[in-house]
Amino acid sequence: QVQLVESGGGLVQAGGSLGLSCAASGSIYSINDMGWFRQAPGKQRELVAKITTSGARNYADFLKGRFTISRDYAKNTVYLQMNNLKPEDTAVFYCNARIRERLSAPVRDYWGQGTQVTVSS
Repeated sequence: QVQLVESGGGLVQAGGSLGLSCAASGSIYSINDMGWFRQAPGKQRELVAKITTSGARNYADFLKGRFTISRDYAKNTVYLQMNNLKPEDTAVFYCNARIRERLSAPVRDYWGQGTQVTVSS
């Protein structure tokens, strides 16, 4: 019943920027962590960034300050602004959220369908 929908992926030249958006909808009582993972062909899925409900942020070291994660708590939406993109950033980016559907339910992980980010050299 919970759904995460990403948008904003696409093709961009090296050095360009993209902004990703992920909106959670459905039966949601509360959301704690929201974040972004990415997976390139032949590689493991890896954490890009996450943000908690209190606003604490964590970034992967490989970002080198290029990405910014933010969150609209009222809209259950998380964003990822990506600047100075590099070819090695090419991957499917997945939205992730830890959500409690109702008070009696445990917190569970939910995933979006993924959005392709391709950075050309």
